[in-house]
Amino acid sequence: MTDSPRIAPLSPDEVPDDLAEFVTMNIFGTLANHPGLMRKWLPFGGKLLAGGTLDPRTRELLILRTAWNVGSDYEWGQHLRIGRQAGLTDEEMDRVTAGPDAAGWSDEDGVVLRACDELCADRDLTDPTWAALAARFDTKQLIEVTMLVGHYVMVAGMLRSLRVQRDPGVEGFPRVP
Repeated sequence: MTDSPRIAPLSPDEVPDDLAEFVTMNIFGTLANHPGLMRKWLPFGGKLLAGGTLDPRTRELLILRTAWNVGSDYEWGQHLRIGRQAGLTDEEMDRVTAGPDAAGWSDEDGVVLRACDELCADRDLTDPTWAALAARFDTKQLIEVTMLVGHYVMVAGMLRSLRVQRDPGVEGFPRVP
């Protein structure tokens, strides 16, 4: 990542009034350069982040593992804070980097992380992973798992391509040996 964005984020006073309240982070300031798209994206992203059917802890495991898999330092940093609010410990979030087979994961967490890895790598789930997810989640949640990972892969691509910078004070990736 370079030290400068490819598209500068706008400040709240540079955007239409209906978007100004959202321009509190670089992702939103950057997207505000395309107000029509931002207006359509906000409800969708908001539904996945705050209005979905997955429990917050599972949602954040999926988002953090997606961020790690696709190299999105920005999303990683933002979701460390949200992950803590969702009940993840710092040790668990550090362990996300080691993947689904790392010691310490429950079977339930391991299958969620494995599903994320498969979706990021192949845009598909193996039959054993699907069966394990289907034993835990209802139909809406199964759809949401796939949509959540896909959404954050897309967002990560935008963040990386546009060189959106982490916001001041937001942590980045951990140093991993």
